[in-house]
Amino acid sequence: MSSGGRLVWIIVDIGNYLLDEAGMMQSTTSCPNPAIAPAVAALRRFNRFYTRRMGALDPHYMGSELSLIEARIFYEIAVGEPVLAKRIQEDLGVDPGYLSRIVGKFTRSGWIARGRGTDGRERPIALTDAGRAAFAALDARTFEETARLLEGLSEQEVAGLSAAVDWIADRLGNAKGQAYNIRTWGVGDMGMVTARQAILYDQAYGWGPPMEALIGEIAASFIRNFRPGREQCWIAERAGRMLGSVFLVAEGEHVARLRLLYVEPEARGLGIGGDLVTRCVEFARAAGYREIVLWTHAVLTSARKIYAAQGFEVESVETHDDFGKPEVSESWRLRLRD
Repeated sequence: MSSGGRLVWIIVDIGNYLLDEAGMMQSTTSCPNPAIAPAVAALRRFNRFYTRRMGALDPHYMGSELSLIEARIFYEIAVGEPVLAKRIQEDLGVDPGYLSRIVGKFTRSGWIARGRGTDGRERPIALTDAGRAAFAALDARTFEETARLLEGLSEQEVAGLSAAVDWIADRLGNAKGQAYNIRTWGVGDMGMVTARQAILYDQAYGWGPPMEALIGEIAASFIRNFRPGREQCWIAERAGRMLGSVFLVAEGEHVARLRLLYVEPEARGLGIGGDLVTRCVEFARAAGYREIVLWTHAVLTSARKIYAAQGFEVESVETHDDFGKPEVSESWRLRLRD
């Protein structure tokens, strides 16, 4: 705020702001955590932009006879039919009486039919032919208007935007209940693996550039020398966000090495680490390896538990200072067959 500047009160996005002579807007509501204030402002700014561009404030959503909330309830019926009003109420948090009036409107329009039930909220709702036609028209219109927002973007920009939207939804909890999936590696994954592991190890243990250099060398070597059928990397992800990874590489004709197992902090406890290691063991057996070896550190307690559960055993322990301070490292081995 400019020193001694004249302040003008305005109301924006259902919140009070101050606008100084330099045009800088500041919230008058104190934030309990100042560190998140910029993100709060960014989200509110995007909400204002998107609701305006998509006509969400228009009483006739997408030129239809429906308001935004009515269109959303129409959508829930279409994608969930037959669906109970009780489920819609729970999922959207809409007032039961308000929901009942909207459902009644759809019934009078001939768009839905109600099944039998003990009460109104327990009677399954399904679309009629007229309802399906009305929904198809509204859905097509929404698709066209949304696609219009992307006009002028390159394929790479569209892909980046899609990944960013998925990332935001995942971070804000929209995907927390969704199952993760595991796939084999692809272009761009090695850079992501290197960056995320380097950042996490630095934050947790202060291992910094030396660890990043080591991870980068392992990832680069994997790409350069990849041997299909003998080596593999698996990526765990959800909603387009990488949640973890692991590598299995050839150490020799009969020995494979497990490398770079990691799981993102918010995804720990879902069983991803165990799933990734299991895939390594199954792959190694199918490829004909006799044993798997790995190198880890005593401070990585969660990973060590996973290895032990799979039957790996510690063979040797040593202390090194490769990462800038003394660390206890361990070599483990799993015998698959004699």
